[in-house]
Amino acid sequence: MDTELHNFIFVWISVVTALIYCRYISKLIPIGPKRLFFFLPVILLFLLLPLRLTTITLSGLTAFFVTWLCNLKLLLLARGKGPLAPSPPLSLPLFVAIASLPIKISPSLGSVASKNCGGNGLKSPANYITKCLLVVSLVPLLQWSDYVHEKVMMTAYSIHMYITLEVALAVVGAAAGRLIGVTVEPQFNEPYLATSLQDFWGRRWNLMVTSILRPSVYEPIRSASGHIMGRQWAHLPAVLAAFTVSALMHELIFYYIGRKEPTWVVTRFFLLHGVAVAAEVAAKKALHGTRWRLPADVSRLLTVGFVVVTGFWLFLPPLLRCDAMAKTRRETIAIIEFLEGFVFVPL
Repeated sequence: MDTELHNFIFVWISVVTALIYCRYISKLIPIGPKRLFFFLPVILLFLLLPLRLTTITLSGLTAFFVTWLCNLKLLLLARGKGPLAPSPPLSLPLFVAIASLPIKISPSLGSVASKNCGGNGLKSPANYITKCLLVVSLVPLLQWSDYVHEKVMMTAYSIHMYITLEVALAVVGAAAGRLIGVTVEPQFNEPYLATSLQDFWGRRWNLMVTSILRPSVYEPIRSASGHIMGRQWAHLPAVLAAFTVSALMHELIFYYIGRKEPTWVVTRFFLLHGVAVAAEVAAKKALHGTRWRLPADVSRLLTVGFVVVTGFWLFLPPLLRCDAMAKTRRETIAIIEFLEGFVFVPL
């Protein structure tokens, strides 16, 4: 574990140093291919750094923060777009924080994304505490997984994975918000309440990814498709392109976690959802102006049911193939034992 922590520190010192270089380059080199050329070594570095980490928590989160989100932010910055290219320019600490962390500065506490949030732009502490208690209640299942039915374990692991990701992003967001003095938006908006796949992926699940994929993938593809297919249907290839990029990023993260050759099953999961979202949007356009609409409870049940069934079918198996459940069990127990030793240290 000591080696992992040393590697983790090395990785993040490298990330910060590389981002300082990128900010310097963005001030010297004009927008366009030349700026992108100078960013390419950093983008390559960010693809390699997670390979120094072995734990599912540190390697997975670092890959998500740096290899996926930060690289897309740098590609946007090369075009003079995205969260790293506002006017006036960001200060150096703010640039590094926004580039390396999955945070989105909230424009207003009164915005839609900030409803039901605490004073720092995130959700109330009670919301996170309740979810953490739920994760703790699942620890006995993780410890006795050999004696529990596989489907029950998969359900427990799915809940554990969702809550851990939400709480981890909230902690990072709260800490970053305090350090740089800004209000950040929550990254999840109770996805189990989604009434459509478009609602689930676009407004409730991992909103930082949505906010980066929209300008970096969706909007350019939609603009290009509009000249070929017309504006009415230009969103269809744009949706599929966004889900394809998400699929490839998940394949890469799964590789970092398990160091196993991709089977492309998780790619089929995201392509299926991309097709489903595109079909859903097309159906909404076709039914626009009519009174035909499913009740919210029925829509919610169908949406969550589709996500759960396809997740069990196509998303979880490649993750479990990476030995993710066993690694999560060991890391969760290690963290709990560490906290117990820290809290109950004898005086």
